[in-house]
This record gives sequence, C-alpha cells and structure tokens, in this order.
Amino acid sequence: MTAQPVPAPKYRKVLLKISGEVLMGEQGYGIDMKTVDAIAAEVAQVVAAGVELCLVIGGGNIFRGLSTAARGMERASADYMGMLATVMNALAMQNALEKIGVDTRVQSAIPMQTVCESYIRRRALRHLEKGRVVIFAAGTGNPFFTTDSGAALRAAEMGCDALLKGTSVDGVYTADPKKDPKAVRYERLTYLDVLSQDLKVMDASAISLMRENGIPIVVFSIRKRGALLDVLTGSGVHTVIAEDSRADDQA
Repeated sequence: MTAQPVPAPKYRKVLLKISGEVLMGEQGYGIDMKTVDAIAAEVAQVVAAGVELCLVIGGGNIFRGLSTAARGMERASADYMGMLATVMNALAMQNALEKIGVDTRVQSAIPMQTVCESYIRRRALRHLEKGRVVIFAAGTGNPFFTTDSGAALRAAEMGCDALLKGTSVDGVYTADPKKDPKAVRYERLTYLDVLSQDLKVMDASAISLMRENGIPIVVFSIRKRGALLDVLTGSGVHTVIAEDSRADDQA
C-alpha cells in the first residue's frame, strides 16, 4: 500500500502543550498507556514530516497544586508536588515515543540528573535541530506558576512558530460545549479577545507572553486521530489566537 504524500507543514517549530487530564483516557486518575501511545503515534507523524517539536505535559492526572487533594497544604509545597507529577508524565511519554523509534529527551526545570537532563536552553535547541523531541518537565521550576506559563516560556525560549494546545475539545467556544449545546466555536481570536472575555484558554500570564513574542496559539482536540498533523498543515478543526485574528491566514 502506497503512503499518501503529507502536505508541507505550516509551522516548522512548535511546542505542543497537553493537559495531564488527557493522559487519563477514560480512567478517573493516573496514566492510561493506550492514550499515551496514541498521542506518541501522532507526535511521530509530525516529526517524520520534518517538524521540530517540543512538549509540555501538565500533571493534573496525578496531582495539581490547586486541587482538592492539596487543601490545607502550603501552596508552594503543593505546587512542587504538581511539578513532580509532570516529570512522571514526561517519562511515560518518553517511553512511548522511544518504543516507536522517536529519539526523545526529557529536560526538567528542577534538577534530577538520575532520571532526566536539567533544562539548558542551548542544549534543548541542539536536540531539536537533531530531530529529537524535547519534553520540558517541572513547569518553570517555580511555585505559583502553571504549566501553561511554563509552556509559553519554553515556546518563547525555543523560538517556536506556534504553541499548540491539545485539549479534549476542538477549539475555543463561547461556553463549555460539553454543558451548553448552543456553544459556538471561534475560528479566530485575538489575544485581547481571550483576556477581555476571560475565555480560560490559558492563564493570563501565558497569553500575555505569547502576545509579547508574537507566537500564535492554536487550540485543537488532541483526542481526534490525525488532528495534530492536520493542524500543522493548516487544515482540521481548530481555533487560532493571534495579534491580528487574520494573521494566521496570511502566514
């Protein structure tokens, strides 16, 4: 069977942000390896198309600093526990990627040399140049910052063309589409639209950092098979957030 030609990618270097909850699959907690393997296969397709890709994965499937489980804890301690959860998810994703032949490195903002590299910007850039997937773990390494902020920071440091946010829904809606059947999906938004309407795509600090660096945010469903490659080739269902809501069409 002859493989279908893949259209040229619209973005050459991207950061993919995935929430930890996505890794749960249909479970209520933890890591569902079938889901991790499915996401790894999507990433492998993108790497094969010549895209430099780095990843940030949240830790909400294991522990979140603002979760019910953290009530009564000092916020900084709870956030550090959440950072450790992101390292666990990163190692799971690394294992899934390397099983299918994708060279991968995990870099942690909290040094833990026994299990992964410490974050060094120049080394991460070199890994990407060599076609390796780099998974950034432990957020920014500081409490009081979310993994959204960590993803935005790393996207800016790596000089990414876009930040892709893989969620459980296929874009940004006027309301939660799982609760409101009348919710309408946005095709395009500006950064200010997101902030002024409090659309909860990412936290305000992450949106502001992407705005300052002119990096578009593309929101899509990571659960839909082939959606990641579709987004990178300019097709598929998604929402683009940029300074000019038409900027993505002109890229």
